Amino acid sequence: MKYVKSLKYQTPQFLSKIMGPNPVKLAEELLTGHRIAPKATVLDLGSGQGVTSVFLAREYGFKVYAGDLWSDPEENRKFFDACGLTAEEIIPVKADGEDLPFEKSFFDGVISLDSYNYFGRNTAYLDKKLLPFLRPGGLMYFAFPGMKKDLHDHLPPELLLSWTPEQLDYLHDLVFWKKIFSASAGAEILELKEMEGNEEVWADWLACDSKFAVNDRKSMLSGGGTYLNFIAAVLRKR
Repeated sequence: MKYVKSLKYQTPQFLSKIMGPNPVKLAEELLTGHRIAPKATVLDLGSGQGVTSVFLAREYGFKVYAGDLWSDPEENRKFFDACGLTAEEIIPVKADGEDLPFEKSFFDGVISLDSYNYFGRNTAYLDKKLLPFLRPGGLMYFAFPGMKKDLHDHLPPELLLSWTPEQLDYLHDLVFWKKIFSASAGAEILELKEMEGNEEVWADWLACDSKFAVNDRKSMLSGGGTYLNFIAAVLRKR
């Protein structure tokens, strides 16, 4: 894929804040041809240190709630201020994906980049934990790491160089995710597919000096990436 919007975010300021395979490029691919209205109120679920939230606010004109459990909202606010984004454009929030602190039917859309697979792997999650906060007809755009095919019965040794079996349980294939999303009574699947940019988003991450990126190199430079992909899911609340 040719990235256009993401190019201006290939800077030390932004790349130093990513926490995995380049989430800005994931966002650009995921939102190609998106159907969320301009100025919509969206939740960036699992926003990390806020890089994707800046991207969504600047490039798409959304009013973004940057929701993350592990990052510091005050630090994110400083980052957003430094990026020239006001509190009317982007709001950092301490938010657990399992217990969201918002009013019901608050959002027009939910976008989640490289995080949905951590909390959304059970069939009850969508209907019980996420959909209540989305308006009828609201759209959900998810991009998350997965496997090209299920390997949990015989995990390749290359993958075990960086990750434990417990950590790899966060990764599943398209068949698994179709079952998960199809079980929802309140959402319909609009699109579910493998993404194009797997190698490029991983390359950006592996070039970082984060200790987590250094650890991931052990598997990825030994061929572990041949088993992995990124999955895009687009859903709509009924």
